[in-house]
Amino acid sequence: MKLGFIGTGVMGGAIAGHLLDAGHDLVVYNRTKSKTDALVTKGASWADTPAKVAQRSDIIFSMVGYPADVEDIYFGDQGIFSALTAGKTVVDMTTSTPTLAEKIAAKAEKLNAHALDAPVSGGDVGAKNATLTVMVGGDQATYDAVKPLLELVGQKVHLFGPAGKGQHTKMANQIMIAGTMTGTVEMMVYAKHAGLNMNDVLDTLSSGGADNWSMDNYAPRILKGDYTPGFFAKHFLKDLRIALDEADKMKLNLPATKLAKQLYETMVDERGLGNDGTQGLIKLYENV
Repeated sequence: MKLGFIGTGVMGGAIAGHLLDAGHDLVVYNRTKSKTDALVTKGASWADTPAKVAQRSDIIFSMVGYPADVEDIYFGDQGIFSALTAGKTVVDMTTSTPTLAEKIAAKAEKLNAHALDAPVSGGDVGAKNATLTVMVGGDQATYDAVKPLLELVGQKVHLFGPAGKGQHTKMANQIMIAGTMTGTVEMMVYAKHAGLNMNDVLDTLSSGGADNWSMDNYAPRILKGDYTPGFFAKHFLKDLRIALDEADKMKLNLPATKLAKQLYETMVDERGLGNDGTQGLIKLYENV
């Protein structure tokens, strides 16, 4: 198939690579062109703008940083919608707002095109190993057509309803991750100050009721002093803000998620650690 991919960062680059490895023709664009070099070396072709990706592709995937970036690559002067034609499909895998997902779907429908919102969970490890969880919003027919491609990168792919429902599901996911990340770092601080052997603690907890994805994937990195981003802290903070904004619209109070947001605001906005991975939250507690 003729596929396009816009946004080839930590996650997007790995996902695009799986699509390319499956034998599909792939056109790529990224704001920093050098981040597409590995894909181009493997056989992808470069396009100068999102519009040119849309012109040369039947299905266009996108995975960028913030809702403002999504708005730009879809609705900008050289954006996808400036070149999208009838029958084509756009799949935004960015974690963005449900409202923007609905806006993209409405614009695609006006062009007689199709749209899915398909944010993912699983971090850099899931992207590299093609074991992501993919949460999809859109219509059934479009989902059925695109699902085989999503299954190239995800071990669990599910349609949750019309446009925006994939993003709502991702917000539910991020609310849960907020709890497991704060729990992981505070557990580690406590265990260290209690004089426990950290490797033994992790081995034991991972076999019991405390086991969770954040601990399994990020606690070993913390022990190694590895704060490289499997998922950027600044992007996680963005997600928590979206989740709480959506909760406010539903008149919900989520105090634990609010506390997690405050901690990540301290990490990102006050300490300037937004380019660390989410596991860098432990730096607020002590030097490690």
